[in-house]
Amino acid sequence: MTIKEIAEMANVSSATVSKVLNGKDQYISEATRQRILEIVEREGYIPNAIAKSLKMKSTKTLGIVIPDVMNLFFSELARGIEDAAEKKGYSVILCNSDNKESKEEKYIQVLQEKMVDGIILTASEKSVSKSLKRRNTPMVLLDRDISIDGKVGRIVVDNEEGTYNATSHLIDKGCKNIGFISSANINKPSGQRLKGYERAILENHMSYDENKIFLKNYTIDTGYEGTMTMLDRTEIDGICCGNDLIAIGAIKALKEKGIDVPEKVKITGFDDIQVSQYLDPPLTTVRQPIYEMGEEAVKMLISIIEKKDVEIEKILKTILVERSST
Repeated sequence: MTIKEIAEMANVSSATVSKVLNGKDQYISEATRQRILEIVEREGYIPNAIAKSLKMKSTKTLGIVIPDVMNLFFSELARGIEDAAEKKGYSVILCNSDNKESKEEKYIQVLQEKMVDGIILTASEKSVSKSLKRRNTPMVLLDRDISIDGKVGRIVVDNEEGTYNATSHLIDKGCKNIGFISSANINKPSGQRLKGYERAILENHMSYDENKIFLKNYTIDTGYEGTMTMLDRTEIDGICCGNDLIAIGAIKALKEKGIDVPEKVKITGFDDIQVSQYLDPPLTTVRQPIYEMGEEAVKMLISIIEKKDVEIEKILKTILVERSST
């Protein structure tokens, strides 16, 4: 959609449209101004701020939107993306949404205005698609489930199998009362991780107890709060955590209560962020191929940009890494 096309639809000149878009419309009637703005809104017009200097319509730039830059999982993911993009001659613009839908929408709009060649949208605790309805830029979703029309790449991991293996490992270690702390079940990865826990519990003929489930956010605070809540209302000898940050909070809570890990309560995490091996005790966790996920996302996105034949969905496996917390 161009200014010329908007002008034709509004039955006005391109100059009139330009004045309205640039706020220099004091001598244009309110009816005309509203008509132009309605067309701009309806057609999803995105101002092309740098098109005049671009003959090839390519900036060799990729955008990445992550929900939490403080989460080491996303830091490592971004590093994988940046390194892979650099090898292909692309630079990267990083945007942190703080898990807020409004910020995500804003950044997707900004990235398109900057004419990035493609966008990588990473996992979020939100499950929204409003911000993508007017997308006109190639995109790859990283471990995120959103229904979008058109060709969109997807890189996912087997979340259900990962937590199934972690819970089964706790059972093999002799745990009889296993809690599960994770993010609220509002997106597909969160739901899959809960399902993996449930499957392991039921297949081993153990009781599925809601008192042993605590769902909030993928944060250290959630691990701490969830563990304290479980200790107050039930007995636990193992905790399967939805990510490593939650496991860090769980270990802190247990230590404050004087409960030994792993002697009294065994802990597993998910992600295998770098700090996990340096915890006290070192954390048994489900390793996601984090860096590889970033690399694969870039490869897929560039293939889509270049209109090459490419498999637009790739499922990566997880590995259980056993350390001293179990």
